[in-house]
Amino acid sequence: MTPPPQLKRQLGLVGATTTGLGSIIGTGVFVSIGTATETAGSWVLVAIALAAFVAICNGLNAAQLAANHSVSGGAYEYGYRWLNPQWGFVAGWTFLLAKSASAATAALGFAGYLLKALGIGSQLEALLLLPLAAGAVVLLTLVVLLGVQRSQWVNLVILTVTLAALGFFVVQGLPLAIAQGRLRLDPATLDLPSTLRASALMFVAYAGYARIAVLGEEVIAPRRTIPQAMALTLLGSMVLYGAVGIVGVGLGITTGPAPLETAAQQFPIPFSPQVLAVGAIAAMLGVLLNLILGLSRMVLALARRRDFPGFLAQLNAKGTTPVAAILTVGLAIALITLTGNVKSTWSFSAFSVLIYYAVTNLAALQLTKEQLLFPRWLAIAGLGACLFLAFWVEWQIWLLGLGLIGLGLIWQFFSQRRSSSS
Repeated sequence: MTPPPQLKRQLGLVGATTTGLGSIIGTGVFVSIGTATETAGSWVLVAIALAAFVAICNGLNAAQLAANHSVSGGAYEYGYRWLNPQWGFVAGWTFLLAKSASAATAALGFAGYLLKALGIGSQLEALLLLPLAAGAVVLLTLVVLLGVQRSQWVNLVILTVTLAALGFFVVQGLPLAIAQGRLRLDPATLDLPSTLRASALMFVAYAGYARIAVLGEEVIAPRRTIPQAMALTLLGSMVLYGAVGIVGVGLGITTGPAPLETAAQQFPIPFSPQVLAVGAIAAMLGVLLNLILGLSRMVLALARRRDFPGFLAQLNAKGTTPVAAILTVGLAIALITLTGNVKSTWSFSAFSVLIYYAVTNLAALQLTKEQLLFPRWLAIAGLGACLFLAFWVEWQIWLLGLGLIGLGLIWQFFSQRRSSSS
């Protein structure tokens, strides 16, 4: 059997790191911090720290797996190689479910922030929200079709705008947060189930580093570059999330479509909310761009193994772009945005991505001593944390998630039988 054509290696350390940061710094910091704060109150700071620990375990395990098997598909490929086809499929399927929901959340967040920044009234906003979100998906799908290098230039511009806005928020807000005295953690207010649920929500906000592993086939010198890019991405995002979380709690951040922008109304500089609005708009577009990139590579990987239709594995003439996979992903995300429910899509994404990383950690436990880059206890800790947090989202969400995993396995069974008989 002729091996499928491989994507060209074009991403160096800078490109891989900006891909990770562009995937992380967006929906999580501009949307989910407000939702998590509503869930856990000031204990959201503990939730952010716990989610960061889980992210470190998972990120380092994903990095050592990608360094040993640097092909498109991330944990889907790791599951196939080190576990079995069923575990591999569960990883790929839950990645698609989680990140499609995250992409829809980013598109809806972009539309909400833009309409609010333009001062659109509530009635007109309700009419424009979904078409605008779907339009953003179409636009960025076209950008991804131009290739990974051009996508990374667009991502770098978007990321620069986002980081500038968040830096402004932290510098302006930190003195006010300290002065208002809300940063003390009162044990009497601790609600452990709510804090754990907030940790699950916040973990999704870190999970963008998986894009580096999913695009591993396109990374130059992957055994060296991928672990370095993962470490830089996690370190940068943890510092930023911690700083924004401290300022948000100190300012009494509330849930809503634009929590940081609302908090910035307390700043003495008149145009502060507008600065945060521009940053949020850019961040949502950056996350959406990188999700389309990652999802298309996962579809490519599933199609190569005939878990998805084979035509989705076709590349363009230059071997740089899986055109059919990108168009399919763009269409799927556009359809999911029509649900218009940010909270539901985010909770579902939390459950699905935790299952994805559980498979990642399980695969990491199978590495030999020669293949290991980090201590084996990281995989044990990551696996336990993922399975524990996954079931702290709403019970309706994890029941839906388990049901969809079951349907996916049924699909794989018949798809593989059809493929072997043809």
